[in-house]
Amino acid sequence: MQKFNSKGIDITKYSWYNRIMLNTSTTKIYLSNKELLKEIHKSKLTYSWVLDQKYAEYDVIVPTLDDINHKPTDKFPDGAIAHAKQRKADKRTAELWEKGVISWQENGCKGDKPKASQFRVNADSVLESDLVFRIMTYSHIPLDSSRKKTPRSVADRHARVNFAPFQHHAFIDGKLTEVVRSHWSGTPEEGEFTIDKGITTKGLALMYMKLCERYSMRSNWRGYTYIEEMRGQALLQLSQIGLQFDESKSDNPFAYYTTVLTNSFRRIVLTEKKNQIIRDDLLIETGQVPSFTRQLEHEYALVAERERAAALKESEPDEPDEAETLPPSLFE
Repeated sequence: MQKFNSKGIDITKYSWYNRIMLNTSTTKIYLSNKELLKEIHKSKLTYSWVLDQKYAEYDVIVPTLDDINHKPTDKFPDGAIAHAKQRKADKRTAELWEKGVISWQENGCKGDKPKASQFRVNADSVLESDLVFRIMTYSHIPLDSSRKKTPRSVADRHARVNFAPFQHHAFIDGKLTEVVRSHWSGTPEEGEFTIDKGITTKGLALMYMKLCERYSMRSNWRGYTYIEEMRGQALLQLSQIGLQFDESKSDNPFAYYTTVLTNSFRRIVLTEKKNQIIRDDLLIETGQVPSFTRQLEHEYALVAERERAAALKESEPDEPDEAETLPPSLFE
């Protein structure tokens, strides 16, 4: 069963759409961090040079090349290579389990539903040549001394990029070799730095649209008459900085995008309030009736002022009698 949106895109191939529209009995949320991370990664790869597609997916992010070893560290108690093997084994286990569930559903759900433990892959069976390591680095980004007068970070000393640059390294013939380079067109030796060769994938764009739509349905936003403008501004903001999410710092892009949406919506509300104040001031100057909101604010201000005056009057001491104000010597 295929379904196309207004742009002619077949959206049934996205698993989050299938969960919403084709399987309403599921209890999963409409968008998951796993699917967001997958589409973010696909979008970033369109800006990158890739030696082979088998190196496109990374297993672990390490600070530097020197950290790719068997030595235990605070971040990798068993060593980076052992940690990467376990991640690769878990990923293969999940893929095999998903295929098993699909096969079970195609057979009419006969018998017990397959369990992930039935497809467990041992980490010792993973070869080092199958591992891919991601390194967050600016080493291949050209320097730009004119960008900022007082650079405070490594990023300030290099050319501007639309997301944190990275490299993928893998063992080829027993030697660590660079296999992926972000913001690059062509081979590492003959290519060049670029930031405009990639795109945001259709899947990620649809997720942006869905996030804006669902977020605008919240009770604290949906009552505004300019909600469409808020959605449009939020969608524009996501398209500009959506790829700036850094996987090395967090694995929760949903929270990152929600923060972007909140800030974007608030910005529109504040702008509209400023414009409304200007409109009401002009209406009052010309002798016309301002907005209902302005009238209510005026009424509330008057009531608050009356209550304040009444409270001050009650707090004042009573006037003393005349006898009490005479000097004591008159009564002697």
